[in-house]
Amino acid sequence: MRAREIPSLALDSYQRAARIILSNHLVTQTYPDRIALPLLRRWATELREDLLELFGYRLEVTETTARLFTVTDRLDPTAAARTGTDRTFDRHRYAYLALCLAALGRAGNQITLSELADHVAADATQIDGVELSTERAADRDAFVDAVGWLAARGAIALADGDAGGWAANPSAGEALYDIDRSVVVALFRPPRALQHLTSIRGLLAGPEVQPADEDGLVPDRPTDPRETARRVRRALVERPVVYADELDDDERLQLALPRTAADVEVLTGLAAERRAEGIALIDTSGRMSDLRFPSTGTVAQVALLLAGEIADRVLDPDASELVRVPAPQSRTAALIDALDGAIPAAGVFQGLAEEPSDDPAPDPGSGPEPALFPLIDDAWIAAAVAELVRRYGRTFAAQWQADHDGLREQAVALLDKQRLLRRTEGGVLVLPALARYRGVVVNVRDRASQPELFTDDAELAAPSEPVEK
Repeated sequence: MRAREIPSLALDSYQRAARIILSNHLVTQTYPDRIALPLLRRWATELREDLLELFGYRLEVTETTARLFTVTDRLDPTAAARTGTDRTFDRHRYAYLALCLAALGRAGNQITLSELADHVAADATQIDGVELSTERAADRDAFVDAVGWLAARGAIALADGDAGGWAANPSAGEALYDIDRSVVVALFRPPRALQHLTSIRGLLAGPEVQPADEDGLVPDRPTDPRETARRVRRALVERPVVYADELDDDERLQLALPRTAADVEVLTGLAAERRAEGIALIDTSGRMSDLRFPSTGTVAQVALLLAGEIADRVLDPDASELVRVPAPQSRTAALIDALDGAIPAAGVFQGLAEEPSDDPAPDPGSGPEPALFPLIDDAWIAAAVAELVRRYGRTFAAQWQADHDGLREQAVALLDKQRLLRRTEGGVLVLPALARYRGVVVNVRDRASQPELFTDDAELAAPSEPVEK
């Protein structure tokens, strides 16, 4: 491992480069900032060897881009593209993004926004369920969000005009973009030709894509310890928490070996927090995490407070015993089915297509007993959030002051994304990592009072905000 050979004075620089490419996958001259690409170019040789050895990832670095080609073991429904205002992409925005990439690949060095929209609208007519009408404001907004995503990554650069003006009035506004072809090419590099796939499983690593044998059985995963260790390390950098009960026997063994997580610590500079239930890599810098927690904002603060309340409830010796149930099956299967249902059959080359194999049903009599987790019902969650609103509601953002149900849903969703809770029918399952937030202490900080204008003796108290420790 090259990281262990780097002098201590230079190790911090190397670890920053590793965190940048692991968190962004694509680095350009302007994305995520102007110093990222020179830093990666400095450590390109060492990073290329370490990323391949530890994760099986392939790194390509050119004068204008750095692209990390990862290995996907499972789908992650929380890893969505986001707009400039941090809204999750919907189906229309994803469709427009794909069609924009196709149009830019055929364009010259520059393109206007209206010309790009015309290309996307023409291509959209060939796909069932996809349409771009510049007469509809919702379509224009979705299209501009897709264009903004590309602009943020340097695939296109605004040369003149304003995309917002075009979105408000296409007949009066316009924008001109320079096209960076190297970034456009680097953005879309699937591991297999999509026209040769009849299922999204073909883009995943692991036994899900291995063909069945003559008896209809899918072979077991390869037992190569090096590849098993790579799968575990990939999970460590891709998931907030890696729970041992979610792994198979070989993977649990690798997770328990000190060197598995230690190698990732040396590469990234993150600290591994070990518990009997699993391992979490703690990013104190906040620059490798796509979703920081704890964080600022009403939803994040309520989620932290709710986590503390739930942890206290689980550990309360005087309260009634909670029901413990196993976690529901993985959500990956449902996501795969949804994506497979959207594949246009007309675009698949049947002669070259890889038919997905059905996973054999697990033998209920084999393997360890499933882990059981405390179940907190929805009524208790609603009551806990209502109490938090009563105590701290005056400090919340205005949009949540009257939307307590929406605030509860967003807070629970945040804890679910962080793998601290797991949503299930009728409530949530409390996962082990949530215990690290027990005993949350809240201080309500009042801003300094200032004299109210035009009065002699009245004071205007500024809004308060909660502060967590």
